[in-house]
Amino acid sequence: MTTTTKTAGATTAPTAGETVLDARGVTMRFGGLTAVRDVNLTVNSGEIVGLIGPNGAGKTTFFNCLTGLYVPTEGEVRYKGTVLPPTSYKVTDAGIARTFQNIRLFHNMTVLENVLVGRHTRMKQGLWSALLRLPGFKKAEAEASKRAMELLEFIGLQDKAQHLAKNLPYGEQRKLEIARALASDPGLILLDEPTAGMNPQETRAAEELIFAIRDMGVAVLVIEHDMRFIFNLCDRVAVLVQGQKLIEGDSQTVQSDERVIAAYLGEPVESDTAPATAAAPVAAPAVVPAVVPAAEDAPEADETPEAPVPDDASEDTPHDPASGKENDA
Repeated sequence: MTTTTKTAGATTAPTAGETVLDARGVTMRFGGLTAVRDVNLTVNSGEIVGLIGPNGAGKTTFFNCLTGLYVPTEGEVRYKGTVLPPTSYKVTDAGIARTFQNIRLFHNMTVLENVLVGRHTRMKQGLWSALLRLPGFKKAEAEASKRAMELLEFIGLQDKAQHLAKNLPYGEQRKLEIARALASDPGLILLDEPTAGMNPQETRAAEELIFAIRDMGVAVLVIEHDMRFIFNLCDRVAVLVQGQKLIEGDSQTVQSDERVIAAYLGEPVESDTAPATAAAPVAAPAVVPAVVPAAEDAPEADETPEAPVPDDASEDTPHDPASGKENDA
């Protein structure tokens, strides 16, 4: 995979430390359900920021608020200091691109054509120029094809440019969706579970690709459930739980936070004995019912010396198998 290509347009050399994304008090309600509540998040240029949380925590809903698919009930989203319009194509035009949790390619189009779709927002030719195939349109079309091939080379799919997207392996379809997002020359790319369903080798390749995207000057915000992947990759990680931001910080800070462990990562190794300790009292009540009947039958047991007849005990065997075994002994 080569990383020599450079982004243009929306990704014009961001200043180091410049705030690319600034989400303030983002809240999203659906009737009586609050899916996202008062979430603040910033992403700076040159950063890879992770967003994690249990299923149903509101991560994808938050992504949809950032990209114009949803209009937040409260709060605002700024890109490089400018409030974003609540329309997805205008958000893309401003400089934010995204991928989806479920791959959304044009399966009956070629790999190259899929990337060209993402390039459309940077082609400024009008309707008549396209219909009449004027020289300006032909030039823009050639430049778009060149840029698309550069991106396919960047992700390692240049040899499959004319293959149908549906014929690509799963991992390559993921990469193609990223290339299509990069075709719009974003300053920020949002990746929704980019390694979902991948094997370890494909996950490692995705990690290298995201680092290469960051090196191109594109800030990255990524949702992922693979904790090893996210903590190795990200400069900062934010945790959403029930639509609210629980904590934000570097990987070590987030991993060691007890609230995160309880809500998402599971109990630490040191606490593995706790369930066993808790199980002991639970097992005790289960034994009590077995002991109580025995205690109630104790008077009958006291009478056994008066009637120690083994033959009668064998008749009682269906009712008390243990008693039968003792008598047989």
